Amino acid sequence: MVNLNIPIKGRKGFYVRMKFLHSNNKHGRPKDINNKRNSQFFYRSFKWFVWFFISFYLFISFPPFKNTNDSQSPPSPLSGSGSGSVSASVVQHNRLDESSETYSEVLNHVKIFVYELPDKYNKDWVNERCSKHLFASEVAIHRALLESDVRTFDPNEADFFFVPVYVSCNFSTVNGFPAIGHARSLISSAVNLISSAYPFWNRSRGADHIFVASHDFGACFHTMENVAIEDGIMEGLRGSIILQTFGVKYKHPCQAAGNVVVPPYIPPESVRKTAERWALDGRRDIFAFFRGKMEVNPKNVSGRYYSKAVRTHIWRKYNNDRRFYLKRHRFAGYQSEIARSVFCLCPLGWAPWSPRLVESVALGCVPVIIADGIKLPFDDVVPWAEISLTVAEHDVAKLGSILDHVAKTNLTVIQRNLWDPEVRRALLFNDQIEKGDATWNVIRALAKKKHHSLAHRKSRVSVQ
Repeated sequence: MVNLNIPIKGRKGFYVRMKFLHSNNKHGRPKDINNKRNSQFFYRSFKWFVWFFISFYLFISFPPFKNTNDSQSPPSPLSGSGSGSVSASVVQHNRLDESSETYSEVLNHVKIFVYELPDKYNKDWVNERCSKHLFASEVAIHRALLESDVRTFDPNEADFFFVPVYVSCNFSTVNGFPAIGHARSLISSAVNLISSAYPFWNRSRGADHIFVASHDFGACFHTMENVAIEDGIMEGLRGSIILQTFGVKYKHPCQAAGNVVVPPYIPPESVRKTAERWALDGRRDIFAFFRGKMEVNPKNVSGRYYSKAVRTHIWRKYNNDRRFYLKRHRFAGYQSEIARSVFCLCPLGWAPWSPRLVESVALGCVPVIIADGIKLPFDDVVPWAEISLTVAEHDVAKLGSILDHVAKTNLTVIQRNLWDPEVRRALLFNDQIEKGDATWNVIRALAKKKHHSLAHRKSRVSVQ
């Protein structure tokens, strides 16, 4: 809802003065009293009509006086019209403001107890790469909570209980990727420990306990979807709250537990350093960019297609297109390429989500999301529809014409929304919680769960 108290900069009032000049009687005839009365009546009526017209014009012309309930929705990123850019900006800004204001009172009363587990569950796994990897939100959220005002050392006053188990820091010596085969046993061990040492798990059956599962398919703990679905979420976590990067808009076994979709971890210092060298509104000489795994022959040893062959189709279709800057190999300074790009392709990998979502937003490159059914992080706060493009997987062949169309129509509107500092802040984890950052939005989501839970309890009591 538009805030009617926000002053409009540059508004200038104006004063209209009207004076009627009456000519003298040129023919020397005496003035008629009736004519004089008629003239006065006409003069007064006309004057009030003019002032009414001017007042009505002012009333309908300035945004604070408009009926916000009748305002139209922001245009679709693929729409051909550039109109509505002001309303799109207003909607975006208010969504971000609403997230901080609507639940501010609840946030002040959220208390989280952080279990102090033996080091074998977390600290013993930590290394430099672990704390900066795309799965590192499990480390970042834990560290931020330890220094947060929402932390309580009295478990009896806690609303939620955070269980700090790091399962993404075990890197394979074969391919260098996180090996999460130990995840289920490590988390089961932690649950057995806290359920035997404390009464709180058994009191709620873990419903108010929080775990982080920042992996391809969340708490299913497997990189391959078919295996993840078959295994499902381990029984001990099905009643708990899972903070996970995986999220889809349809029913899926790997989001069967109560969950909050969080962004993948991108080191904020690396983004800030890149942003210092490349201004958001600077020259962007790359039209469409992607760097990552794009197999020419997508079948791997499992016989399955990586990225559902979407990346392969992109490579085959646009590799020789000069508008597209596509690279299949790693490059340490690839964030500078993002900062130079207008559009950044964010196709699915094994899972729908990608760290490119956060990197693109943070560096001002319009994300082009190619992952059918994906649920984006903090979608009740971040105005994804106004800062990104969504292209269906089966429309990859039309990608070039879609991007050309947007570039010629409402690209400027999208970039203006995207470059709002609050949008970038919402997706980055900091060492200490900052209002509006990713960890703060996690707490906001938990406060929302508490708010709904209390409302549900009250309704049940009133019914009984």
